[in-house]
Formats: sequence, C-alpha cells, structure tokens
Amino acid sequence: MRILVAVCSVSYEGRLAARLDPARRLVLFKADGSVAVHADSLAYKPLNWMNPPCTVKEDGGTLVISNPKGETLRIELHDVLHDHDVDLGPEPGLEKDGVEAELQVLIAARVAALRDDLVLVRREYPTDIGPVDLLCRDGSGQAVVVEIKRVGEIAGVEQLVRYQERLDRDTRWAPTRGMFVATRIKPQAKVFAESRGIECVEVDLDELRGTHVAPLRLF
Repeated sequence: MRILVAVCSVSYEGRLAARLDPARRLVLFKADGSVAVHADSLAYKPLNWMNPPCTVKEDGGTLVISNPKGETLRIELHDVLHDHDVDLGPEPGLEKDGVEAELQVLIAARVAALRDDLVLVRREYPTDIGPVDLLCRDGSGQAVVVEIKRVGEIAGVEQLVRYQERLDRDTRWAPTRGMFVATRIKPQAKVFAESRGIECVEVDLDELRGTHVAPLRLF
C-alpha cells in the first residue's frame, strides 16, 4: 500500500464531472489496484475513489488514474507532506461474530427460505477481495450473490456490490443478482440496495433455528 498525504486538488471525469479544490488529503493506493482520496472526516467513506482494475500514471506532480470504463481521476499534488510504501501482507479475512456465522450456516442449509427457486452453489465462495457468503442460482439459472449480516447497514450493501463487480467479470456467473439478508435492515440501507437492484430480505433467527419456517419479509 502507498500512503500519500498531500495538499492536492482532485478532478473526476466519467459518469459525471466532479472537482475537489486544494486541501490536505490522504490518498491510498492499495495492492488490489484501488485508489481512494480521504478527508479527515466522513468516517470510512472516501471523497472520491477508483475501483480496480485501474492504471496509475505519475507525471511530475500529477497522478492520473484511469479504468477500462473510460473514467479518469486526476490528482494534482501541490505540496507532498508524506509519501510512504508499506507491505501489509496477506489478509486473513474478517471473522464474523457468532450471530452472523450462525445465520450463514442456517441459511445455507435452507436457501429456499429466501426464495423458493434458490439453489446453493457454495458457501464462502472465494474472490480476491474476500469470500462471498453464499453463491446461489435461481430458477432461471442466474447467479445470486448473497451477503448476510446481523444488522444490515449501508456498508454491508457496498460490500455486496463489490463482490458482484468481481463476479460479473467471470463469464461463468455474469450477470449476477444481489440479495442482502439480515435480521434487521436499516431504512437507508434498503433504499441504497434497491437503487442498485439488490433484494433485501429480513430473517428471524429463532424461526431459522426451529423446524417451522415462517414467511420471511421481502422488501
């Protein structure tokens, strides 16, 4: 990972045009090929970013990041305060808490509780950014990427979108559908998921543990 702290201005051209005036910012160049521009606010969310795969070209004080979609992120460096490369090594992956782990096991054993036509392909399907909770196919044969959380928040939907982007590059699975599953899904997460064409399903853990499967809530 390259960690760059600099006074910089940023411009983006692609689906729309956007610009950030000069200010101190953190720019992260990750080994997976992604680039993210952060301010000292907004929690984990970057001000602007480029998902992999992308190409980084540096010419003097200008960084030009482009991707196959024709999008371009241009970073003008006015004053470099810190520039450091560090090898973080292999990522062991996120360990789910007990509830999420149990939900994944229970749902994997009865994916038809989410939709009548779902068939499980594999649990923990590996990608280069982490494992997909459940990879399924529906009655039409389309691949369905299922992300399971105890409480569904926007970050979980974003994670699901990233997994879909990865699998959509593989002709065996593309195009995929997304399904976001949790015991409770926050309203903002539902709105964001629906804007990306992702189904939201709330499940009852006690019902899944029992022998009777009550109707699940589909949003």
